[in-house]
Amino acid sequence: MTFTRRHAVLGAALVAASVATPVFAQAKLKVAAIYTVPVEQQWVSRIDKALKAAAARGEVEYVFSENVANADYERVMRQYAEKGHTLIVGESFAVEAAARKVAKDYPKVAFLMGSSGKPQEPNFSVFDNYIQEPAYLTGMIAGGMSKSGKIGMVGGFPIPEVNRLMNAFMAGAKEVNPKAEFTVTFINSWFDPPKAKEAAFAMIDKGADVMYAERFGVSDAAKERKVLAIGNVINTQAQYPDTVVASALWNMEPTIDAALKAVKAGQFKAEDYGKYSTMKFKGSELSPLGSFEKKVPADLVAKVKAKEKAIADGSFTVKVDDGQPKGSAK
Repeated sequence: MTFTRRHAVLGAALVAASVATPVFAQAKLKVAAIYTVPVEQQWVSRIDKALKAAAARGEVEYVFSENVANADYERVMRQYAEKGHTLIVGESFAVEAAARKVAKDYPKVAFLMGSSGKPQEPNFSVFDNYIQEPAYLTGMIAGGMSKSGKIGMVGGFPIPEVNRLMNAFMAGAKEVNPKAEFTVTFINSWFDPPKAKEAAFAMIDKGADVMYAERFGVSDAAKERKVLAIGNVINTQAQYPDTVVASALWNMEPTIDAALKAVKAGQFKAEDYGKYSTMKFKGSELSPLGSFEKKVPADLVAKVKAKEKAIADGSFTVKVDDGQPKGSAK
């Protein structure tokens, strides 16, 4: 098989790690991941990061294919299964039927797939980035930092995985500023920074002074127009120190580690791993304010910290709303 651009076998550093941990070397799992976008894309980058960490510990041999077209997804899944990979990780949102068919044909292979659907017996488990809790907190920050009360939101596709984060963000903003208005646009792509940037420009031109950057490209527009941005999934403040106030971070390690533990114990089964993305399992968190630590008003910081504590102790639950968000800007 010809991999698209990069076939990630982790090289000399991981060889050294496996030599240093011979116990793991004997029981090392073969793991493959299949991505429909570049591995740099924020969502899949979190999966890649968690799997590379497991490889660095000597637990797994990790390879991946990126930029796999939907039409090729089933073929690549089958090739990895035929090559003896014990665990196959990927995103089946646009290829649900094909991916589930492959899982049925390889019942001894463990499949852990990003999916809007339910687990499928006996070996098709699902996960998702249930990071609506920190998304709510970033919404509070956005609502408090916006001077115009107009917030722009650019997403990829209006699917549950995106909708729930946007809705949580909007709810958080409205808690701080009930009069906040939102403009919502979907670019119908998971990776098209120029298109996302243009959509953001249009919102900023209409008065939005805080942008929700669900996609790459939005923060670039915010930086150029000197407005603020809120990040999603990864922390990009280092790249935009005067633009990105905070981000809702997704940590995939709890999900991957739970799956690896189940596979190694011979106990992998069809389960929903979504809970491992919540703050309770350290699967998500609010990023540090960093360069904005002294720029965010103290009373707003206090409100956010109080809400974060309420989420942690269970006295407040962020509603999971998978419906397509509607803009309210006039």
